[in-house]
Amino acid sequence: MYVLIGGAGLIGLTLAQNLVKLGHTVAMIDIDPAACRRARDQLGVMAFEGSAVSTEALNEAGIQKADVVCAALRHDALNLAIVSLARHYDVPHIISRMRHRDFEQPLRHAGAHRIISTVDLAVSTMVNAVEYPQVESMMHFEQGQIEVLKLAIPSACHVIGRSIAEIAQDSRFPSNSLIIGYQPHPHLNLMVPNGATILEPESTVLVATKPESLHPVIDFLQECLPATRILN
Repeated sequence: MYVLIGGAGLIGLTLAQNLVKLGHTVAMIDIDPAACRRARDQLGVMAFEGSAVSTEALNEAGIQKADVVCAALRHDALNLAIVSLARHYDVPHIISRMRHRDFEQPLRHAGAHRIISTVDLAVSTMVNAVEYPQVESMMHFEQGQIEVLKLAIPSACHVIGRSIAEIAQDSRFPSNSLIIGYQPHPHLNLMVPNGATILEPESTVLVATKPESLHPVIDFLQECLPATRILN
């Protein structure tokens, strides 16, 4: 896809870097010549010097052929303008960064299909790190109705050597939860498991669950065997 990013700051550059790795064609617009040079030199993307809310700069950057526009400037008002212009040019998918909650409805009304609150993401990540220190990462879906967590399985846990089907049938494993990903070792790729997949020591799982089952899932999967059983 052809992705046009408004803003070549830290978020814009990091976004571009990830999109390039995924094989997308990326163009960026920024008023700062130094930021544009970094984008060209470090990422090899097209970077156009000018205002991302200028129709002249947007046309030069190819907004009329863009599949996606990402508004990634620091100021919500400027992102709102980018979203409105992208809608004017009938861009199929428009994504906007948002710092202040007051701009959520204006951004939606202007035509943003997805709004990413940088503050909410940071706060949510920090809250999860405090509340669930055992969890490597966690994602929320449908306003937190479903949680997907990445959890390491220590070598002394009672689930080691058991199949995913056995774990799912265990009465202590929450019925509204499902192991959807499995990484046997850190150097191996994440895989989609089946019921016959056996959990190995020091492996990692992805679990989908409801918010109320987070603690029970974590406690069950990381429950360690008594020392006497480990020795035996």
